[in-house]
Amino acid sequence: MSPSTPRLRRALLDLTAVLAALLCALTPLPAAADGPADTAAADGPAGWTARPAGSGADRDARPYVYLEGTPGTALHDRLAVTNSGRAPLTVRLRGDGRAGAWIGFAADTVTVPARTRAEVPLALTVPPDAVPGDASGEVVADDGDEEVRVPVRVRIGGPTLAALTVEDVGISGGTIRYALVNRGNAMLEPRLAVRADGMFGTLLDRPERPLPLELAPGRRVERTEPWPDAPALDAVTVRLRVTAAGGARDEAAASATYVPVAPAVGGGLLLLGGLALLGSGAYRRRRTRRGDPEPPGAESADDRQSTTETTPWVKAGSLVKAGPLVKAGPLARKGSLVKAGSRATTGPLAETGAES
Repeated sequence: MSPSTPRLRRALLDLTAVLAALLCALTPLPAAADGPADTAAADGPAGWTARPAGSGADRDARPYVYLEGTPGTALHDRLAVTNSGRAPLTVRLRGDGRAGAWIGFAADTVTVPARTRAEVPLALTVPPDAVPGDASGEVVADDGDEEVRVPVRVRIGGPTLAALTVEDVGISGGTIRYALVNRGNAMLEPRLAVRADGMFGTLLDRPERPLPLELAPGRRVERTEPWPDAPALDAVTVRLRVTAAGGARDEAAASATYVPVAPAVGGGLLLLGGLALLGSGAYRRRRTRRGDPEPPGAESADDRQSTTETTPWVKAGSLVKAGPLVKAGPLARKGSLVKAGSRATTGPLAETGAES
């Protein structure tokens, strides 16, 4: 082997390493690096959007469609559908809600190419008999798998009335239940204040605060107010006060009695036991004062004494009249001795009937 052979082999290895490094540097990043994001955008809600159309730097930045008009007029706007995926997108458009039913689209079905934004004109016709005030609805864009809802708000010209009521107030444990109803024709954002008074003072006092909802005309919403530190034993009255812009205001109240279940049951049992003991003692004392009842057919001591005194013991007249023993009747009645033959008997013996 010549001396140049190891040098040549080392040079070939170095050249191979350099070529491999160059190939790695020139190879583009794999498509999987940005592929998942595009796939997720095309398959999920992030793959396309539907918003109120706009222009300028803040294009499509409006959170909802807002229109104003009088009854019988047609109001116009545009809906922007943006497809950020790599495949064409087909969506169907429709209106939902009170104001949504008044909306018509230039096309109910729209196909948007990949990475394209399309604007769809829409027209909202206010009914001639619409009540002045606020109305709301939604524009729904559906691609068959997902849907996007765009809020729509309409201010109908004419005199407005703000009327709000709080109804069906109830208390259940640590929860206060109530319902809010928009009785007017204007959109309302209610505010709520809560106060609860017990037998010994105020138990709850929450100042007025805005509620996280918008109440459309004619809408009714049932809500709850938590009360985690409700009393265990008390009689309370809860008062709710609601207000809204335009002078809307209403109040309602409800009462409840809090009684612990276990002590109440135990106290009731103790009370029943005490009443039973009192009744038993009173019955025994009454029996003691009256004495034991006589058995049926028994005779009292007085009856027996009267019977003894009135019973004629000397009924066997033959003993007195017959025989020679009693010859002197007067002596026998006076209790003196009676001589009759060989025997003598005193009067008392004759009266008691022992011997004559």
